[in-house]
Amino acid sequence: MASHRKWSPTGTRIAGIRTPALATAALTSVALLSQTANAAPSADSKPSVEEVEKKVDDLYHQAEAATEKYNATREKTAQQRKRVDSLLDDVAQRTEKLNTAREELGSFAAAQYRTGAAAPDTATLLLADNPQDYFDQTQLMDRLTSRQKVAVDDYITEQAATTKKRAEASQSLQTLTTTQSTLKTSKADVQRKLAEARDLLSKLTAEEKARLAAIEKKKQEAADRKAAELAQQQAAAEKKAQEAAAQQQTTSGTTGTSGTSGSPTTDSSYTAKADKALAFARTQIGKPYVWGATGPGSYDCSGLTQAAWKAAGVDLPRTTWDQVNVGTTVPLSDIKPGDLVFFYDDISHVGLYIGNGMMIHAPKPGAYVREESIFYGGESIIHSVVRPA
Repeated sequence: MASHRKWSPTGTRIAGIRTPALATAALTSVALLSQTANAAPSADSKPSVEEVEKKVDDLYHQAEAATEKYNATREKTAQQRKRVDSLLDDVAQRTEKLNTAREELGSFAAAQYRTGAAAPDTATLLLADNPQDYFDQTQLMDRLTSRQKVAVDDYITEQAATTKKRAEASQSLQTLTTTQSTLKTSKADVQRKLAEARDLLSKLTAEEKARLAAIEKKKQEAADRKAAELAQQQAAAEKKAQEAAAQQQTTSGTTGTSGTSGSPTTDSSYTAKADKALAFARTQIGKPYVWGATGPGSYDCSGLTQAAWKAAGVDLPRTTWDQVNVGTTVPLSDIKPGDLVFFYDDISHVGLYIGNGMMIHAPKPGAYVREESIFYGGESIIHSVVRPA
C-alpha cells in the first residue's frame, strides 16, 4: 500500500516546522552525521586537566568517607564476633550442664523402672518441650524425693537458660552476618573509587600530568600562605595578650606569673601529652597511606591520630566520626599543637596540628604521612578543631 501513497509536494514536518521537500535529503545526511558523532565522541570531549583534578580529588574524598565507614563496620564486626564467641562458649557450657542434669534424671528414671514406680512419668519429662508445664499438669513432683526434686529444678533452670542463650547466639550470628555483608560492601566501595581515580590519572599525557602538577603546586603555595597568615595572627594575639597582662600587673602593683588573658591557654598537662603525640607522629612521616591501616608500617588518617595520641596515653576511638566527639571543640583562632583538625562536612579526614598553620596527616592513597598546611584544600573544608585531652 505504501507504493501507492500520493507524493506530497508540501515537504516534511520536523519538530513542528514544515520544511521544503528538496531539503529532506540534506536533513537526513545531517541526522546521520549527528548519530555518528554521538556514537563515537571526538577527542574534544576529553575532560580538561582541571576537570580531572577536581574529579580525582572528589573520588579520593569519597574513598576516605568509605574508608571511615569500613573502619567503623570492621570495629563493629570485631565486637559482634567477640560477643558471638562468648555466647557460643556459654551455650556449650550450659549444654554440658543440661546433659549432666538429664543424665541424673535418667538415672532416677532407670531406678524407678527397676522398682516399677512411675518410670513413664520421668521418662516423658526428659522428652518434654517445656518441663515446667509438664510438672504443672502431673503430680510427678509429689512422688519425687527431695534429692530428685533438686535435680529436676536444676534441669528446668538449665534448659530455660540454655534455650535463651541459644536464641541470643542465633540472633547475634544473624547480626554478625549482616555486618560482615556491610563490611564487604564498604571495602568494595573504597576499591571502586580508588580504581576510578587511578584510571583517570592513567589517561593523562605527559604534558597534562605536568599541568596537573602545576595546579597542585599552586594550591599548595596558597595553602602555605594561609598557614603563615594564621601563624602571624596567633603570634600577634599572643603578644597582645602578654602586653595586656603586663599592663594589668603594672596597674595593680602585683608581681608574679599569672596566666595571660585573652585567648584560652593550654595547661601544662595537655602540652606534655601533646608533645608525646607529636613526637610519635613525626616518626611516622614517610610511611604510606593505606586505607584501614592503624600502623605500625602504614596508616589511614584516623589510624594515625589514634596511634599518636595512644603514645601519649590517651585512647581515641577508631573513626573520625567518633574522634570528633572526644575532648573539647575550640575555635580555629585558638588552635594549639596536638589538636585534631577535622575536614569536610562529612568529617571524613583528620590531621594532627603541629603549629604555624601546619599539621601531620596521612593524606590519601598513593601518598605518604607528611607535614602539610591545614588549608591544603582551602579554609572552607575545615570542619572543626578538637582538643582531645
